[in-house]
Amino acid sequence: MTDKFSKDPAAAPAGPTPSGVPYEAIKAIPVRHYGRWVSGVVVVVLLGWLVFAFSQGDVVWDTVWDKVFDPSVIDGMWNTIIISIASMALGLVLGIVFAVMRLSKNPVTGAVAWLYIWFFRGTPVYVQLLVWFNLSLIFHYINLGPIYKNETVDVMTPFMVALLGLGLNEGAYMAEIVRAGIQSVDEGQTEAAHALGMSQTKTMGRIVLPQAMRVIVPPTGNEFINMLKTSSLVSAVQYTELLRASSNIGNTAGAVMEMLFVASIWYLALTSVFSIGQYYLERRFARGSTRNLPPTPFQRVKANLTTFKRSPEASA
Repeated sequence: MTDKFSKDPAAAPAGPTPSGVPYEAIKAIPVRHYGRWVSGVVVVVLLGWLVFAFSQGDVVWDTVWDKVFDPSVIDGMWNTIIISIASMALGLVLGIVFAVMRLSKNPVTGAVAWLYIWFFRGTPVYVQLLVWFNLSLIFHYINLGPIYKNETVDVMTPFMVALLGLGLNEGAYMAEIVRAGIQSVDEGQTEAAHALGMSQTKTMGRIVLPQAMRVIVPPTGNEFINMLKTSSLVSAVQYTELLRASSNIGNTAGAVMEMLFVASIWYLALTSVFSIGQYYLERRFARGSTRNLPPTPFQRVKANLTTFKRSPEASA
């Protein structure tokens, strides 16, 4: 039954009111948010001022565009990708190992894992890189018995220093991420696997870790994006990655600021590409917990275009 005091025009009866006076149509007046317009204008003005300030600076922008695809810069970009992927792979393996050790009931392995995480999370990665770079001051030789023996200076190449410095540091952070992912899986899953006769190792590999990936993947993607940028620190240990390659050209050609902009362009491009990959990887591992996945940006654009095309037909 329709309420005679309803303010909904669609719900109001077509005829007059009991008193004979027809209902008055309600005219909805949207609330004006003047603060939004003011803040928007302020932001646009500030952005315009920032762009103008950079355009008036002592920067030769033609040099920036000319050096973006310089062969030395491209080689440095590939070295950045290689060291980032290698260090992240090492960190992921170490993270899984030390996370399992941290959750172990063995007090020795638990204490060792805690000590590793405490040390590498508590010291700056730049300091760790310098320690590995100067390791020959402590150990003149690396002697593994009949397996391998060589001078430390020959072993600790710039790539090896960068790999150990970034990989071991990343392993400490990944250990905490993996531990949180493992603990997010209900203990009933482990108990059910043990009841079926599965060993602890098989339970961890086939039951717990696959379910924990939903929690592990998002922060791992963020760590990799951060690794791409942190890799710029390895220029201090003579590894020619993107920043060092750009700086070498800038110091030689007297275009220091221009080459820093070139490096920034490539870092933005790399992080953007890998961010897209992270998005789709998270979507894949979210399938087990989300019944209806949200549409991708491409699907949203396609849906909007389809709606736009159908609107003339609908109006006709």
